[in-house]
Amino acid sequence: MSERTYVVTGAASGIGAATADHLAATGARVIRCDVRDAEVIADLAAPEGRERLVPQIRALSGGRIDGLIAVAGVALPSPLTVRLNFFGTLATLEGLRPLLAESDRPRAVAVSSLSAIVAADESIVKACLSMDEESAAAAAINAIEAGRGRIVYPSAKLALNQWLRRAAVAPGWAGAGIPLNAVAPGVVDTDAARRTFLNDPAARASVATAMPQPLGFPGPVAAIASLLAWTVSTHNSFMTGQILYADGGAEALLRP
Repeated sequence: MSERTYVVTGAASGIGAATADHLAATGARVIRCDVRDAEVIADLAAPEGRERLVPQIRALSGGRIDGLIAVAGVALPSPLTVRLNFFGTLATLEGLRPLLAESDRPRAVAVSSLSAIVAADESIVKACLSMDEESAAAAAINAIEAGRGRIVYPSAKLALNQWLRRAAVAPGWAGAGIPLNAVAPGVVDTDAARRTFLNDPAARASVATAMPQPLGFPGPVAAIASLLAWTVSTHNSFMTGQILYADGGAEALLRP
């Protein structure tokens, strides 16, 4: 069996770094992508960065990749969140799909979020699914100016879920033999989460109440990395279009 080649975006930190390390430990070839500290440097929030991603990966991979793990994202009350988490992720998945198609056992997975089931702004979701990036960014700004900046992140992730469910069974994905899924983590112990709210007792308590995790709060990053790695492994041969909640039981409590 030849060595499998994986691409991981957002690989400089957090879930992306843990997943890249997990895959590398299995002996796989891992092409790490990020805005810093990576083989491929590309800002996926911007059109020019998205355009730079594919040719760099094509050159490094020899024109074929076996797995794609789209982790890159931010959780800011900013239109940047919509540009990166939704449009940047779609550009990555669609842009690298031809390289996946060259593999005999291709797989792809994106990182979603438990927060997508908690709250969302319909205008942001609708604009994303209309593939209108500027309208989606404007809707995000409207939400922020209305004091609802925290809803931008879950809205982008909900739009991603809905797009993925449709795309995964389309000719270009399932029809081409490429399973496409998403993993939706709950709150896990990353540097970004600590900076954003885990280190603030009041914010930590508020998030824990909104997204209760019976198996522990916050959860371990390694658990998400291993699940992402499994979805792009050859062991996953018959699952596509699924949103897998790795959240310590929160989804089961919130949607019984």
